[in-house]
Amino acid sequence: MVKRISVEEMVPLSAAGGFDLIDVRSAKEFYEVHAVGALLKPLDRLNPAELMEGRGTRRDEMLYVICRSGGRSDLACQLFEKAGFSNVVSVAGGTDAWISIGLPVNRGIRRGISIERQIRIAAGLAVVAGSGAAVWNLWCLLLPALVGLLMFWSGYRNSRFMARWFARLPWNAGHEQSDCGSCASSCGN
Repeated sequence: MVKRISVEEMVPLSAAGGFDLIDVRSAKEFYEVHAVGALLKPLDRLNPAELMEGRGTRRDEMLYVICRSGGRSDLACQLFEKAGFSNVVSVAGGTDAWISIGLPVNRGIRRGISIERQIRIAAGLAVVAGSGAAVWNLWCLLLPALVGLLMFWSGYRNSRFMARWFARLPWNAGHEQSDCGSCASSCGN
């Protein structure tokens, strides 16, 4: 059974600080608005054991989990419980409720270029560079051909392998610009 805490109960904790709060929404949602002090840990990449281990001496202290309205944070808490961690609490009502009672939030932080857009930019540049370099060496035409093949394969198989590659780039680390994905249909967030 998932433990929940209301945002009203979070008011004294928020004022005192010193608690761990993770936000399990997508990076896009997080950077639009999030609770002050929340750390982004998207649900689709959440590893409960790794996160708890990373808390060091605080691993036995309560961990609060928040999303937009409470659905994904409940799912995240269930993942923690299945992994053997019972010291997790879902923030009921999520960020929507957090905002409605006036708890502090950060808005509009880091609006980077989406990963899909980065892929299109890189593919376009590779095609132009390979085509232009073919003036000196015809083997350079292999670059635009390879890019075209990768784009075709990605579309044909409806694969996100290129997005996964780009998500690992240093400037995208932990900031994938996709929606919730697999959990969206089950939690409605």
